Amino acid sequence: MAGAGIMDLVAGNPVVIFAKSSCCMSHTVESLIRSFGANPTIYELDQVPNGRQIERALLQLPGCQQSSPAVFIEQQFIGGNKEVNSLHLRNELVPLLIRAKAIWIWNGDRN
Repeated sequence: MAGAGIMDLVAGNPVVIFAKSSCCMSHTVESLIRSFGANPTIYELDQVPNGRQIERALLQLPGCQQSSPAVFIEQQFIGGNKEVNSLHLRNELVPLLIRAKAIWIWNGDRN
């Protein structure tokens, strides 16, 4: 599976996270994105049959330094935990999620 295979997996989904069930950073990114009301498509690389193939393909993407978590928003590779949290701290994550139609409205309340 090459980059094209990855793009097939993310096509049609506003948010896709490639994660590992044992990775705390994966869990953190999933929780952050869900906290805004998004429902990401998640591929647990350690639980899907072709997880190792997907992992190798992810590592071939430009800018991908680790396979988990690997976040795509609107079919664009965003990065991992560090990049997602950086977007959040710069108040750029919610607008990305809205533009991708992963969430419709955000009032800033996290309760």
